[in-house]
Formats: sequence, structure tokens, C-alpha cells
Amino acid sequence: MAEIKSHEFDRFAEKPVERFRMFVVYGPDRGLVSERASLIASKTGVDANDAFSSLKLNVGDLQGDPGRLLDEVNAIGLFGGEKLVWVKGAANEKALVDALQVLNETPPQSAFLIIEAGDLKKGTGLRKIAEASRDIAIIPCYADDARALNALIDHELAQDELRIAPAARQRLIESLGGDRIASRNEIRKLGLYCRGNSVIEEEDVLAIIGDASAISADDAVDAILKGDRNAFFHATQKIVSSKTPIFLVLQGCLRQFQLLDQMRAEMDEKKLQAGQVMQTLGRHIHFRRKPVIERALRTWQPAAIAREMNRLQAAILQSRQRQSLEDSVALLTLLSTTLQSGRSG
Repeated sequence: MAEIKSHEFDRFAEKPVERFRMFVVYGPDRGLVSERASLIASKTGVDANDAFSSLKLNVGDLQGDPGRLLDEVNAIGLFGGEKLVWVKGAANEKALVDALQVLNETPPQSAFLIIEAGDLKKGTGLRKIAEASRDIAIIPCYADDARALNALIDHELAQDELRIAPAARQRLIESLGGDRIASRNEIRKLGLYCRGNSVIEEEDVLAIIGDASAISADDAVDAILKGDRNAFFHATQKIVSSKTPIFLVLQGCLRQFQLLDQMRAEMDEKKLQAGQVMQTLGRHIHFRRKPVIERALRTWQPAAIAREMNRLQAAILQSRQRQSLEDSVALLTLLSTTLQSGRSG
């Protein structure tokens, strides 16, 4: 197995292509997946913007053409030299899994392959092949913990020669996580706002990051899980009128689906009922919200939860890359999830 754990990645990223030509980067944190895949691509020596030596594919491009990936990886570049094939949006599609199995048996000699995937289950598809291979580097990307967030905050604020007060740091950490690119952009936005100061205070974090009240955010998320459009519109209207970033609801919804995914896995693995799982993994949930979560556990199937997490993660990434569309992307995605919940119920 050639798994690169989180604490090993920075050192690995100094020379990732010294040993490997194939990389599977996966996990629930789509921003971190994208960031690490981009860093690896930059180390290959191939210009990712050169259409003659680099090819970016969405996994949908492989549908109906199962041999395309093998053809592209093994094709000789128009002007010779190394080639980069970069596949995004993967989730154990058969064409991709089959191609990776072949490439694992006969690794490419003059091409690099990077596969960006969502949260892959252990023992399945791409992850199963990569974890058993010595020629494929597999890089899991999970949401930043407090230690990683603190390091990210320190690194980004150091660029503006800023320090942050303990209370402000705690408030900032509470607003981050779930997506590395989103977190990085929020910290940079805060640094820009406080440029010229020496220390960031708690009121600065509240002013620029926002402080969606837990009750309002929970109301919106609960309406989404229940598939209640009217309650969703009412909750989001309150949040927008309070000038709280709707992005925080999008982030909260993702976290809720990540918890649902964890709970469903526990139910299926140990043959438990929803109520039993709530007693262990749901102990921290407010008692008023527990019936909503329990109902969602019964109605949402694992595959649907995985698809929804991927959609929410993609929306978070899109909203941070195009911040002028942040509200529109968030609201449309959340409404879609609400409608899907209604159909699931």
C-alpha cells in the first residue's frame, strides 16, 4: 500500500513524482482534494494549461467510451515529452475502475495520471485497487481538525503579518472546516479586511465571517432534511435578512449529511435501528432535532447520501471560486436538496 496520510503529505508533495506516476486523491473535503491534486500536477513538470501535453477530463467524459482513459494515458504527445491526464469528479465508475486496474498491471512510462474522487468507501472500486498497489499513490482528504485549522490560520495570516487573539481564533475555527479551499478563502478575506492592524480581534471575525445563529442554521437544515419547502424559504429568508452568509447554511448542511453518512454506515454494519444509532453518534444533537435526524436516517439511502454530499461539496467549491454567485449557488443547491428530501420521504 502507498497511502499518504495527512501528516505525511507536505513532505510527500515536495517530490511526489519521484516514485509515482499515478495518484488517486479522494475524500469528503472536495476543496482539499482539489488543492492537493493541483499541487501534485504542478510537480509533474507538465504545463496543465498546455492542450498538447495535458488533458483534463470529467468522469462523465468516459461514459460510453470505456477505453478512452487507456488511450489517452498511453498516447504519445504531439511534440513528445511527458503527458498529464487529470480526471475529476470520480466515484467508482466502472469504466474508470477497469482502466485503473489495467494501468496498475502495466503502469504508464511517459504519462502521469491524477484522479480526483469523492468519499470512497473502503474496499471498493478505485480505493481497493489503489490501496493494494505499489505504483499508485492514494491520498485521503478528510475535513481539517482543530490542529490543521490552526496551522492553516497561522500560515495564511502570516502572509499579512497578522496575529489573532485567542477569542477571535476560537470564533474563526467554529466558522471553518468541511472544505479546505472554502476555509482558506475565508481566512484570506479576514486578512484582507484586517490588513494594517497588528492583531485580529473577535469583533473582526464576526464582522467579516458572519455569525449565523445556531438556531437559525439548524432551522434551515432541519427544513431541508424534512423536505419542507415552506419552512426552508422561511428559514433562509430570516438568515438573509439578518445579513448572515447563506454559505454557512450550505456548510452546515454538508456537515449534517456527513453525520448521516457515518450513522448509516454504523446502522448497516452493525444491523442497528436508527434510534439505536442516535443514542451513540447522535448524543450531542439537541433533543428537538433528534426526530428530524432519525427520520432522515430511515429515508435516505447510503448511495443517495453520498451523491448529495458530492453535490454539496461541489457547490461549496463553486461558491468560493466564484464568490459573486455565492448566494445563488448556495440557495439553488439547498433548494434542490430540500426537494430531494421530499421525494425521499
